[in-house]
Amino acid sequence: MIKKQPNINFGAAILFVIFGLLFFVLVYRFISIQVTGEIRGHVLAAKAQQKYEKEKVIEARRGTIYDRNGEAIATDTNSYKLIAILDKKMTTNKNKPHHVVDPDKTARELAKVIDMKESEIYRLLTKVNPTTNKKPFQVEFGKAGRDLSNQKKREIEDLKLPGITFIKDTKRFYPNGVFASHLIGYVEKKETDKNRTETVGMLGLEQSLNDILTGKNGKVKYESDIWGYLLSDSEEHVTPAQNGQDVYLTIDKKIQTFLEDSLNKVESKYKPKKIVAVVADPKTGEILAMGQRPSFHPMTKEGISETWHNEVIENSFEPGSTMKIFTLGAAIEEGVFNPNDTYQSGQYAVDNRSRPVRDWNEGRGWGKITYLEGVQRSSNVAFAKLVKEKIGFDNYEKYLTSFGFDRPTGIELPKETGGKIVYNWPLEKITTGFGQGTAITPIQQVQAATAIANDGNMMKPHIISKIVDPNHDDKIVKQTKPEVSGKPISANTAKQVRDVLETVVSSPKGTGFNYFKIEGYDIAGKTGTAQIPNPQGGYLTGRQNYVFSFLGMAPKDDPKLVVYVAVQQPEIDIHTSGAEPVAEVFNPVMKSSLQYLNIDPVKQTKPPYETVPNVTGMSNEDAIKRLNSKGMNAVVIGNGTKIMKQLPQDGSTLLTGEKVMIRTDGDLSIPDMTDWSLRDVMKIAKLGNLQLNSVGNGYVKKQNIKPGVVFKEGEYLIVELEPPIEKYKSEEEQPSDEGEEDNIEVKD
Repeated sequence: MIKKQPNINFGAAILFVIFGLLFFVLVYRFISIQVTGEIRGHVLAAKAQQKYEKEKVIEARRGTIYDRNGEAIATDTNSYKLIAILDKKMTTNKNKPHHVVDPDKTARELAKVIDMKESEIYRLLTKVNPTTNKKPFQVEFGKAGRDLSNQKKREIEDLKLPGITFIKDTKRFYPNGVFASHLIGYVEKKETDKNRTETVGMLGLEQSLNDILTGKNGKVKYESDIWGYLLSDSEEHVTPAQNGQDVYLTIDKKIQTFLEDSLNKVESKYKPKKIVAVVADPKTGEILAMGQRPSFHPMTKEGISETWHNEVIENSFEPGSTMKIFTLGAAIEEGVFNPNDTYQSGQYAVDNRSRPVRDWNEGRGWGKITYLEGVQRSSNVAFAKLVKEKIGFDNYEKYLTSFGFDRPTGIELPKETGGKIVYNWPLEKITTGFGQGTAITPIQQVQAATAIANDGNMMKPHIISKIVDPNHDDKIVKQTKPEVSGKPISANTAKQVRDVLETVVSSPKGTGFNYFKIEGYDIAGKTGTAQIPNPQGGYLTGRQNYVFSFLGMAPKDDPKLVVYVAVQQPEIDIHTSGAEPVAEVFNPVMKSSLQYLNIDPVKQTKPPYETVPNVTGMSNEDAIKRLNSKGMNAVVIGNGTKIMKQLPQDGSTLLTGEKVMIRTDGDLSIPDMTDWSLRDVMKIAKLGNLQLNSVGNGYVKKQNIKPGVVFKEGEYLIVELEPPIEKYKSEEEQPSDEGEEDNIEVKD
């Protein structure tokens, strides 16, 4: 018989006690958890809910930007984001891998399709988390892997690369390409703290209206099993996404397209440093088109480095002679402009200390001429005298304010700047009157021009027509209405200004003659040629270093459009006027837009040519009256009282405004032939039996026989001609004795 050892019973007893205590603790813990529902301070039900409850984001759509007619300018469209799965656990069947198996091949093939170097792709596919020493579950490819189109997605799918897949996404789409790009702006996708991306406006309206355009993401919650599948008896909790609000602009896609096409042609032909252009409805202040060069493509960002600024609202510069429109308006409103009054053109000194103001033709002027002709020829002296002697400095300053040049317009665009009025010294005050020294923005000029075009009512410019909420049946949350920002002049004054400005284009003496005529429509407007400040002081010199511009409206009697165009430093040869690149934007845009708006052309009341009457044997006075009644320009040679000869002969046909030379029976004297064509000079030479020699090409700059001097038949007449571009060339500035604004000459 085997004898039991007492140690065995003792050990068994100890084990029984230990297991009993463990069982007691386990039972106690179980009962405690059942009663409290917590473990270590954590609610188990919440943990279970967290583990099995899934949440997905419902992406909100960014608001669409439309033109005035509902044509999309900027909208969201479907795209795809490229990702690579690196976790081997995603592969359950080695024959059908769901992760990247061969990083070398994958990098090599992807580099052929996306804009990313093979080495950078390989680095992403092989990177390891330094903390865990493990590969991440998946990687993305940054900008190169975002916003992929359906076509690009198919190209990558055709490569059949394991582990390469896509996440459906959205991207901003600009269907018109380069189209008011600085006005509309662009967007970029930014990484957020929650490892998500969000679309953010970076320029223009996309930036300033970002809060309005950006929607609020929704979400959907549901319970799932451990594999993530929806449980059959679970409930979904959906919070709908709130899409961004839609913005309707005043821009008209058709007119904007006219503008973009013209800008492209002028940019290609003349290669200017800058072009800015605006088309506006003067009755409402609505901007129908706005463009500039250089510009950029809002999707590819090509060209964005050329300029980040909307030049129409962010850049103020000396306007040149387009400023004379508003000086003329002030003079007519004050009742001090008589178109038939005469003055001595050429030079004018504001006081004894200041250097004289000169007319743009090197201060030669055109002799004693009427103020109407002074406007047509864009005489600086005429406007200097109007500001000082007729309007008055203090009074004129009030008009600068009433036309809005001292403040921003308030258009709904970011970063608008105001004008910089320089109005201290007497010389600065008169140069402001013809567009030098003081700097204003293009949009300020357009706003001021609406007063001329809209019977004295100056309209605040607007770019936004309305904002609607697509989440509430397109409810209109904001509607822009026409807003009068001032009334600087009366309706009668506005009409008179338009009548005078029409002659700048229609009269042979006008600086806009031959450049800004549009068949079937009467154009009222003013040319401008502004000097460009030199960073080292003074102004740039050289015939290309100007900002050539035109501010016009049509039809003249009831303008439906105001168009402003400025071209800076175009590449033009000696035979090309600075007005030509401006006209190649203004004319097609104005004409096409008027036709598109169904503005009927005016009927021609008289033919563009006339038959020359016979005035030989008449008195000087009767001959001049007879020729003027036909719209012809009579030029008298001699100081007699009876007409002996004429050129062209009676019965000839001439364009309205052409010159007819008439010779009297007295001593012969030469007229002032400045700016005459060689053809007209030849008439004088033939009528006076002079031997003509000409130097150069273009229009008369100098003549050897001074105006008014009596000559004899057979003498030599020598004329020096210059190309049209030289008519716009200002004299180089010289220092002033008083330290005031020293350059006091502006072209045209």
